[in-house]
Order: sequence, then C-alpha cells, then structure tokens
Amino acid sequence: MFSLLRPAALADAPAVAGLLNEIDLVEIGRPETDVHSVEADLRHPDVDLRRDSWLAFDGDRPVVYGLLWDESGGERVDIDHYVLPDRQEAGLLVLAAMEARALEKARGNGAERAVVHLNLNARPTTDVSLLRERGWSVVRRHHVLRRGLDPAADRPPRLPAGVRLRACAVEADRRRVHELFQAAFAEHFDFQPRRYDQWLHDVDAAGLDWSLVWIAGADDTGDCGFLMARDDREAMGWIPAVGVLGEARGRGLAGLLLRHAFAAFAARGRDTVGLGVDTSNATGAPALYARHGMTLHYAVDTWEVVLR
Repeated sequence: MFSLLRPAALADAPAVAGLLNEIDLVEIGRPETDVHSVEADLRHPDVDLRRDSWLAFDGDRPVVYGLLWDESGGERVDIDHYVLPDRQEAGLLVLAAMEARALEKARGNGAERAVVHLNLNARPTTDVSLLRERGWSVVRRHHVLRRGLDPAADRPPRLPAGVRLRACAVEADRRRVHELFQAAFAEHFDFQPRRYDQWLHDVDAAGLDWSLVWIAGADDTGDCGFLMARDDREAMGWIPAVGVLGEARGRGLAGLLLRHAFAAFAARGRDTVGLGVDTSNATGAPALYARHGMTLHYAVDTWEVVLR
C-alpha cells in the first residue's frame, strides 16, 4: 500500500508538484502544476502542516497528498486530496484522517457539524465510488477554459468615453481591489469573506505581478471592476478573477478587462490564456467567456460531505 505516511513540509513542494503533475497527465493530458503554487498552499496561514497535511510514500515516491484548511471560522472546511490511480487504499486512509480532522476543526470553531468541500477533476484519478460510499456528493461544477492568443489580433481595446483602466500600482490600489473583490463575489457560490491580510495570502500577493492587475472605473460609478492576471504559470497565462459590481454590470466592462488582459499576455509572448468559471454562475460569466473565444479545457466538480 505505502511505506510511509507523514505530514508534508515546505521542502516537500517539488515532490508534491511532481505527484500532482503525474495526476495532471492522467486527468488532462499534460502537466500544469507549478512548484510555487504548491509552496503557496503549504504556506497557507490557516494550515498547521503538522495536523492539516498528509503525504503517503512508496519508497521515495509520493502517492497520496492531502491538505486541509479552514477559512470560515465555522462549519465550512476545505480539503485537497490527490491520489495515484493504483493507490486507492492509501488514498482512502488519508481521506478518513482528513474527515476526522475536519470535524475536529469545525467543532473547535463551535460548530456542531463540518461541511467539507473537495474539488476534483470531473474524470479524476480518485475512485469516486469510494467517496459516494462515505456520503460525498457533487454540489457544483466549474469549467477551466482556455483561449489561444495572437499578438497581431489581440491588441489593447479602445476605451469607451467615460471609462478608464489603471494598473494596480500602489498600496491603495491593492486595498481597492480587495474591496471590489469582496463586493463583486459576495453572492457567489461558497464565497468566504476575507480580511485584507488574509486575502493577500489567498492571491499569493508576494508572487503576484501587480502590473497585471487592473481596476476599471467609470465617470458615473467610480471604481467598479477589476481583473487579476498571473504570468507565473508555465502552462499558460492565467486569470484568477474578474469581477464587476452589480450596479455596473451590463456595460461591457468585464469584456473590456478581458480583452485588455488578452493583449497584455499576447504582448508578453504568451500563446494561451486560461481561467475558471462556475457553470451555474448567475451573472452570465460563462456566456461572456464564450463570446470572447474561450473554450472548455476540462471540468472540475465540487464534492461535499456533511460530518457530525
């Protein structure tokens, strides 16, 4: 089954990334996990690695990885769980330990139950029948979309009269993006309000190129939208978030921000850009992305279990 089970450490990030890339190859046909992303997860301020992480090895080779964190301060707990296809027994042992820890965390927060979420590829290496046997079910689906870029065609868009874009250049701009983020996503599925310091970690601010974060404003509304982009993924340029306040939607600002980001990535020599979207998003985001040439790369399901 495995020869060693222990907590993860920051020094394990390259080995964990290697395991996740093995799983990427099975699930989506190419490796797309970067070491710095794993390091950011292992540094999560809501994670005690000694109690909230798990690594199972076969010799020196990692075969299962788990990470647990609690951003709600209540009953909601999140986990990551990755297992190689032929190591389901070891994966199940880790999953059981994670469920027990999730319930412990929730009860420590004063909650009577734990509501645990796990995101998995729609065609995962995990045997989902084992999840269902333990009471897990799918509650949401997200799509990871991608789009090819062409430096000749993807040029900066012309701004309509009364509309402006600015890069996030100073601390006040960062705080404004945080405010816009919290407001724009407040009604989205599974949103967890986050203080500024918490949010900075969530977006890996230390590794973020803030010149790829833009704020949109209009004469009649002031700052009302934002887009965050990252150019530190080997596989493609990435857009972690784009949002517009409710009162400013329907004016084309999200599309304007997207086209601006496409142009920025194309100018940097990127040939592909990607992002994730909730397929049940009530703001029309899936249709917006389709109109801008983004197509399905792969699907991700959110699994949920309620523990008491």
